[in-house]
Amino acid sequence: MSAAPQNAPTETARWSKSGWRARPRVQMPDYPDQAALARVEAQLAQYPPLVFAGEVRRLKGELAKAARGEAFLLQGGDCAESFAEFSADTIRDTFKVMLQMAVVLTYGAKVPVVKVGRMAGQFAKPRSAPTETVEGVELPSYRGDIVNEIDFTPEARAPKPEKMLQAYTQAAASLNLLRAFSTGGFADIHRVHAWTTGFAAEDKAQAYRDVSNRIADALDFMQAAGLDADNIEALASVDFYTSHEALLLEYEEALCRVDSTSGLPVAGSGHMIWIGDRTRQPDGAHVEFARGVQNPVGLKCGPSMETEDLKRLMATLNPDNEAGRLTLISRFGAGKVAEHLPRLIETVRSEGADVVWVCDPMHGNTIKSATGYKTRPFERVLSEVREFFACHREAGTIPGGVHFEMTGQDVTECTGGLQAVSDENLSDRYHTACDPRLNATQSLELAFLVAEELSQRRDAARAVV
Repeated sequence: MSAAPQNAPTETARWSKSGWRARPRVQMPDYPDQAALARVEAQLAQYPPLVFAGEVRRLKGELAKAARGEAFLLQGGDCAESFAEFSADTIRDTFKVMLQMAVVLTYGAKVPVVKVGRMAGQFAKPRSAPTETVEGVELPSYRGDIVNEIDFTPEARAPKPEKMLQAYTQAAASLNLLRAFSTGGFADIHRVHAWTTGFAAEDKAQAYRDVSNRIADALDFMQAAGLDADNIEALASVDFYTSHEALLLEYEEALCRVDSTSGLPVAGSGHMIWIGDRTRQPDGAHVEFARGVQNPVGLKCGPSMETEDLKRLMATLNPDNEAGRLTLISRFGAGKVAEHLPRLIETVRSEGADVVWVCDPMHGNTIKSATGYKTRPFERVLSEVREFFACHREAGTIPGGVHFEMTGQDVTECTGGLQAVSDENLSDRYHTACDPRLNATQSLELAFLVAEELSQRRDAARAVV
């Protein structure tokens, strides 16, 4: 194990899963019916965990490889999962696109891709203001289906604790289906690449056809050599993990369990949890909860991340400097990465911290279109990814992954890409309740472009050797 970062505490302070309640809390609802909230929390506490400690440990081990450049993290999915749009087809389509992206990235990086969905738990959303006003009427902001409803009425916007029970049920059903897809033949690598071949056959995708053909040749060679899904399990199934922002701490506490093997607490709501850019106060409630569970923890790092805060957060969230425990997810915006990321890289290096560096090119690139829709231009998303790789190339550090808000549906929420979605097209299929997502085609196109960056990084490393 790596040495502990400088300034890390010599021993972890006492922790309990309810200790966050004594800390300052932000971005959380105030439930008007505290008795109803207590009943829901007690009921959730009796439910089985959604994920298991062995799975959490396995993911942590895979993320440790990503930190060393021996794997690459692909994290993607919905900005906020919806109760109304929940269906097997929606889950299947997002899972399918993530598998396609993973095959392309594996070919570019020549290392395994760790697949983590923003799924089965991504129900709560932070908001820029606690209330919003429409035509002179002020109501609480919509905070995701686990808290309240998007309709602009007093009844819909009132926080309802019973929604946590519906979120649990949907998450359990989603995980059940994801596990079936992962091991039941749907994830066979030949099937997955056949879908990608269809994408590359499009006239506008000519630039990616050569890579697609080379992947096909590699798979044909493996099959001819007897290395196929019939005798190699890894070609027929995948490990797929879930993640979400641990925003609603009543829900997180209720699903926290003690691992019977190690005797240590585990967040049973998802394999990986993360702390958002708005909730990463070193003395805040969200950091207090996350520091005590054994799950891998992500930490969003925006332009306002101060050097001293990052030092404190690393020491608090990963005092033993455990490999795979802490993932730093940068989110600055195109054109701003070189201004902020090198400073954070140097801070991590000076502390001797073991982290996975991941790029979230979505949240810093949200704009309002001329037609009034919130959108993200594809070129800005791609630009931030390229700047992220360039900074790590300059620093000699390892870019460990990417984090996208995306869907397998054919939505029109982000402009640009091969489909050339324009401002005028946004209204065609703009379905998100919160933030704009890459559609299936844009997601796969981005995977090809990230694969180019990974391939160039690999070639550069070989040249040095």
